Amino acid sequence: MSQTPQFDEIIDRSNHNSDKWSKYPSDIIPMWIADMDFDAPRCVKDALTDRVQEGVFGYTHTPTSLVKAIQEHCLKHYNWQPATAHLIHLPGLVCALHLCVRALTEEGDRIIVPSPVYYHLTKAPEMSERSLDKIPFVLKGNRWSVDLGSLEESCKKADAKMLLLCNPHNPGATVYTQEELLAIHSIAQRHDLLVVSDEIHCDLILSDAKHIPFASLNEDAAQRSVILMAPSKTFNIAGLCYAFAVIANPTLRQCFKKAREALIPAPNLLALVAAEAAYKDGAAWHDALLSYLKGNRDYLRERIQGSQIKMADHDATYLAWLDVREYDLEDPHNFFLKAGVGISDGSGFGAPGFIRLNFGCSKSQLEQAMNRILIALESVS
Repeated sequence: MSQTPQFDEIIDRSNHNSDKWSKYPSDIIPMWIADMDFDAPRCVKDALTDRVQEGVFGYTHTPTSLVKAIQEHCLKHYNWQPATAHLIHLPGLVCALHLCVRALTEEGDRIIVPSPVYYHLTKAPEMSERSLDKIPFVLKGNRWSVDLGSLEESCKKADAKMLLLCNPHNPGATVYTQEELLAIHSIAQRHDLLVVSDEIHCDLILSDAKHIPFASLNEDAAQRSVILMAPSKTFNIAGLCYAFAVIANPTLRQCFKKAREALIPAPNLLALVAAEAAYKDGAAWHDALLSYLKGNRDYLRERIQGSQIKMADHDATYLAWLDVREYDLEDPHNFFLKAGVGISDGSGFGAPGFIRLNFGCSKSQLEQAMNRILIALESVS
């Protein structure tokens, strides 16, 4: 596979105040947080440079041109075009997750979350005095899938009020099929649950799978859901802090907006500039990124062949979900840290014995990290 030169470039981030690169000593390769080590698209950098040169940074509202760019992006990729009135512009997706739980449910309500999952989907209920049901993701064939039977059992509890989805799923890299989403919608409709769908990784599909926004399933799904999206993971601009919610139901939208007032600010003007540039002019960069990430994923799969590491089908994201339980490691995080690689421990997602490894980096860095990992595991085989 041909590789785009810009993604092979090694960028020294040691003096950038990077969360990813400052967590560990310089001899550790950081492969943990969902932050790629790639240069941002040229269109984004040019747009930011031009805006900075204007020199005035006053209060700014969301431009209609960004709204149009979002709508055109969603229509092109998902055959779904959220209405202008349904869009709410935010400084991040995590705060939106927490706000949904606090604004749209009450203390004591039960929140249902397929797990293992990105930890803020479980922290949001726990930090707001809600009950939490974790529904297991199970391996069907070689693909992680939510256990619909367990989901039904939890959703029919009298205090069940909200389902938090992560699609594509992080970790696990599953892209929900239309059949699965319709089954989930049917359960939610039957038991009258709200659905909050974290779809931040929706533009990082690395297979023939198709991302389907939950709200695009049908009108009832649209009316009982909040969709959360952002350009941050796709275009590697997370530090600029922009996301958006799509809320078609006017009552839910008003509750969300009211709870947000004076607590969660509007996105800053440079975030708006970057998001618009990415959505309008970042398509070629995005295509090249997906090609490079596919190459890294395939390389990773090749390297673990012959080891006892297991990796299920990986349809989306640059976050590999690796099963290392066969090695019976007492503390996988510290084990691999001693080997010189900083990974995310599966216990933080609710799955001890797994690790999450970020392959959104140059292939040479990935090669170096895998060399260290596999050599270390030879000592316990």
